[in-house]
Amino acid sequence: MVNFFSADTSYGQRAKLGLIVLQTNTVNEAEWQAMVPDGVTLHVTRMPLHEDTSSDEGKKALYTDIEQATSDLAAAGLSAIAYGCTAGSMVEPLDQLTDFMSSISGVPAVTTAGSIVGALQALNATKISIATPYHDALNDHEVDFLSGNNVATLKIAGLGIGAGGSHEYIRIAQTPAEKIKSHVLSVDHPDAQAVLISCTDFPTLNLITELEEALGKPVITSNQATLWAALRAAGIDDRLENCGLLLKSH
Repeated sequence: MVNFFSADTSYGQRAKLGLIVLQTNTVNEAEWQAMVPDGVTLHVTRMPLHEDTSSDEGKKALYTDIEQATSDLAAAGLSAIAYGCTAGSMVEPLDQLTDFMSSISGVPAVTTAGSIVGALQALNATKISIATPYHDALNDHEVDFLSGNNVATLKIAGLGIGAGGSHEYIRIAQTPAEKIKSHVLSVDHPDAQAVLISCTDFPTLNLITELEEALGKPVITSNQATLWAALRAAGIDDRLENCGLLLKSH
């Protein structure tokens, strides 16, 4: 139980993490709150989804909203700031968006896409399988992005959410655990060195340990990888239990 009557009335003594989430996202904050170690606090703002980051127009819109959200968080004097969106942060070169965020905030910044690449590098995983809730076009975009960062996708499958338009994305957080689990198990490939579960609004935290035991290999999720990178960027190197091999061993 939290002791609200401690003589030390300050919060976030070790680190204060900023998080930018999408307007409809209800999973990212919840999973981060469940994972953050003692002495670390979470501070959140929201922004619209940017699915198209390849066109000049799409990238300009993304950077406009990122600038506003980052500025809002920077005012709180945080230790590090994360942009918690997988598809929206697949921007090349890999450090372009994080450098932009840091130039605004004056603190280290991470993105989900960059964090996934960093996590796979830490695990020496260059061949992976991917389970997503997405439709094929977004899956293809992720495969291309990872390929450009020396990660080969041996198998990928989505649940097709979003094929009818962005209004469907709110359904991602409503996916039952058993459906997610069977979906992840179905994408495994014998030569895959890790399995990636993509999307920050996909409720997967409580499945990671069980899936790693069943698959016999690391399981990386968007939220887990982004928190891992944000903690390390803030100078917190705690090893966390029940959050997968990445946070336990790296």
